[in-house]
Amino acid sequence: MPNDKLKSYLHLHLIVFIWGFTAILGALIQKEALPLVWFRMSIAVLLVGAYLWFKKQSIQVPARILKKLWLLGVIIALHWLTFFWAIKVSNVSITLACISTGAFFTSLIEPFFQKRKIIAYEVIFGLLVVGGLFLIFQTESNYYFGIILALISAFLSALFSVVNGNLANQVAPSVISFHELAAGVVFLSLFLLLTGGFTIDFLSLSTADFGYLFLLSSVCTAYAFIASVQVLKHLTPYTVMLTINLEPIYGILLALILFGEKEQMNPNFYFGALIILFTVILNGIWKLRRK
Repeated sequence: MPNDKLKSYLHLHLIVFIWGFTAILGALIQKEALPLVWFRMSIAVLLVGAYLWFKKQSIQVPARILKKLWLLGVIIALHWLTFFWAIKVSNVSITLACISTGAFFTSLIEPFFQKRKIIAYEVIFGLLVVGGLFLIFQTESNYYFGIILALISAFLSALFSVVNGNLANQVAPSVISFHELAAGVVFLSLFLLLTGGFTIDFLSLSTADFGYLFLLSSVCTAYAFIASVQVLKHLTPYTVMLTINLEPIYGILLALILFGEKEQMNPNFYFGALIILFTVILNGIWKLRRK
């Protein structure tokens, strides 16, 4: 229904603003990326589990879907890990500018899952995105490792969005979120156990970090995660990924306000970021006109 679509669009914009604030919290939290993501997912899965228990909702799903959900849980864990790692080794602006390439990656991934050919104009738009990234690399080359991590994170986010979109109409969003978050916690916990990562220092939290992590896990993860799956019932994965490109705008503006000089970049950085954002938006408009 059109009304459902409008509500989903508005809801999606609120979610995207929350995701933009996620990057700010990532910079404020003193923990490194791995413990940050482990705590985030652990707290979030407990909150979603409590919600399901309160609603008396079963978490059982068919085995074939469960396998996909747990694979997606690993993907989203790696996406968040590379995302926060990028923030730690560069800054919020660099990370969010590179994350906006997610829609470009989606345009490459969707044909594979939908079994269609890559369209010529998508390749042209892709080259423009690469041009924008080249400018960012040229002006902020000292952050190259953060840029690479952010691009990996963008690819994983696109992959997650496309595959998750196919499951949104088969399973309740809260159940999807529970299994994916649980899978991420199990995956990261196994890695930590095998590498001896569970130390006293790893598990200790300052009062400020606990507060930021709880906000990150509740509002920015449990709520936003369930809500993002919910909107996929009425919006296409590409539309969701396109709107998510407002996340860098919200996040960079917030970062400039809160962190000041630390987030001020070379003018060419903003030119490169604008090329990426403009290309992605133009790609979306072009697709809608063709439809």
